[in-house]
Amino acid sequence: MAEGLIQLAPAPARSSGRFAPSPTGPLHLGNLRTALIAWCCARSTGSSFAIRIEDLDRARCRAGSAQQQLSDLAAIGLEWDQPVVVQSERTALYADALAQLRSDGLLYECWCTRAEIREASSAPHGAATAYPGTCRELSAEQLAERRATGRNPALRVRAEEARVKFFDRVHREQEGTVDDFVVARQDGAFAYHLAVVVDDADQSIDEVVRGDDLLDSTPAQCWLQERLGLARPSYVHVPLLRDENGIRMSKRDASVTLDGQRQLSVSAEEVRSNLIASIGLCEEGELIGDQELLSRFNSILVESIP
Repeated sequence: MAEGLIQLAPAPARSSGRFAPSPTGPLHLGNLRTALIAWCCARSTGSSFAIRIEDLDRARCRAGSAQQQLSDLAAIGLEWDQPVVVQSERTALYADALAQLRSDGLLYECWCTRAEIREASSAPHGAATAYPGTCRELSAEQLAERRATGRNPALRVRAEEARVKFFDRVHREQEGTVDDFVVARQDGAFAYHLAVVVDDADQSIDEVVRGDDLLDSTPAQCWLQERLGLARPSYVHVPLLRDENGIRMSKRDASVTLDGQRQLSVSAEEVRSNLIASIGLCEEGELIGDQELLSRFNSILVESIP
């Protein structure tokens, strides 16, 4: 589980943090490692650490997963400030944010399917990941025709290909173009970008620590923070944990979950030690407590995370 050396920029004075899993199955070792780093970033500055269950995508959520995830986090020695926040209980906050965007003229209805977007993106001069703007400037007649079909539209923002800069403590200065992304889906569910921005602000999260597979989503979230008048947190996008073959870990591989490790006769304490070793803070097989972990984090990881 060893990773290459990553230079980590100095931490903010306070780093109130969170870990926000989706209850779609058991956490794998990479998830647990990210949670451990997020916990260290927060607690090393004497700040709060929250758990948020991101369960808005009800079709993908699995019964019992949230409780299993909390149990796994506790099993590797993590503790958090109560209460645990559950997104599906906070939809009024997202509705208020959506109303603000609508009032500011930043939303439009979109009936495009994923297949239609892929087809448009594959056309000559089409950006592979960009929304082509099909529904952005529909006439009143065109809107009426689409509404008459009975299909529910998604809601997209008018980002106008804004360029957004932000700083990440791992990746340093970053800049990206903001697509017209979805903030409310066709099934009526609030989209990830909207919910995560609203939640982080409402919970006074100072620093977002997550996997670097989400680095590209950050410009859109920064754009939303600015439009909604919300403070921007510090960002730490850490490398994904990979197996000995360099393959990204997946929930589909049961052996890399905590239960899977137990079946291989690896205890939760040993898993914790292995995760700490993977970020260079202990020797393989060494068991250290929270205070020693935070002491080593403060003395070593303010400069780098292996």
